[in-house]
Amino acid sequence: MSRKISDTRVSRRTVTAGIGAAALAGVAPFNIGRAQGAPLKVGVLLPRSGTQAGIGQDCQRGVDITVGILKQMKMPDLQIMNADTETNVDVARARAEKLIADGAQLLVGAFDSGQSTAIAQVAEQKGIPYVINIAAAPPITEQGYKFVFRNFPTGPMILRDAFLNQKEIFALVNDQPKTAVMLHVNDTYGMSILGGTKAMFPRFEMPYKIVEEIAYDPAARDLSVEVAKAKATNAEVLIAVSRLNDAILVTREMIKQRWTPKSVLSIGPGWYEDQYLKTLGKNADGPISFVPWYDPNKKATKLLEDALAKAHAGIGLNTNHVYTFEALLVAADAYKRAGSADPKALADAIRATKITDNVSPGPGIQFDAKGQNDQLKCSAIQNRGGKLVTLAPKASANAKPDWPLKRA
Repeated sequence: MSRKISDTRVSRRTVTAGIGAAALAGVAPFNIGRAQGAPLKVGVLLPRSGTQAGIGQDCQRGVDITVGILKQMKMPDLQIMNADTETNVDVARARAEKLIADGAQLLVGAFDSGQSTAIAQVAEQKGIPYVINIAAAPPITEQGYKFVFRNFPTGPMILRDAFLNQKEIFALVNDQPKTAVMLHVNDTYGMSILGGTKAMFPRFEMPYKIVEEIAYDPAARDLSVEVAKAKATNAEVLIAVSRLNDAILVTREMIKQRWTPKSVLSIGPGWYEDQYLKTLGKNADGPISFVPWYDPNKKATKLLEDALAKAHAGIGLNTNHVYTFEALLVAADAYKRAGSADPKALADAIRATKITDNVSPGPGIQFDAKGQNDQLKCSAIQNRGGKLVTLAPKASANAKPDWPLKRA
């Protein structure tokens, strides 16, 4: 069932074989107290198929490059047990249960907030540590869980930094847009950002007013009506909360309808993905994303960039790689300090994490009493000639904003 992290192939046999073993899910996995000389069995749950397949597969690249880096850091080996959530909450829950039944000693995943919520419930019930790589819905770490940890900013943290970084950019370009329209997915993440925006917007005294909020299904294949509705508002900027496929659809529809606002301000994934940049070419230039990113000035960033370039030539370092790598780093670091795969010992070690030589912005990786790394910072990045540059915050910037948005 399982394989070393260096074997990056994903087999359906990994997640479909041995259904009968699910009956063992109600008990703690065997071998949890094995000597540390054995690899830690880590179940990695990602949406490798379904509507989020592109992002799930990109997160897998973060898994791919971790083995060499962990060796350089003299960390214990990890044995990866891959599972495909199929971009489905119920499947995510079932796969988590099966991984535990098959001997997973720690879980990592799952990019999407809805799927991660389901996995967190399973992990807490079974008493197995779960390290979230990417998922922003605040309730996940507000349940009093003892085995769930998140090294990723919550929606409110992302919004806080999005507003602060927007104001920094507006000052740099000497332009204060007065109106904005919000176009957002109606999934767990999208609704969380919408709710957070309504709650937090007044505190930041933003120069613009959000004139309309337009929701849509991230699995939609035609967004012409939604884009036409957004264009009709005559808003100066578009605030987008998207996923990958719909970000591409929105961009193509904006071009078709000849709508070029001053800027696209994206809060979250989609607009900065490699597939977005490659699919749209020059038409991908300009959007600014306010996202959890990496600090280009940190030493470990270079290490991660080099490893990614070696393993996946032509793929740019991004959120998916950074936070998937850091989730596995948390697992290896905790295993090293715990000296045991006992779930309680691992959870206690994760709770005491203090990693300062990391990649994400902020002082490092550590968790509060709720299991949340509340010290993380987010960045403002812009698509520029098929690459991504950092505009804000100032300490992490390596380029100035290209403003306003231009179309070829």
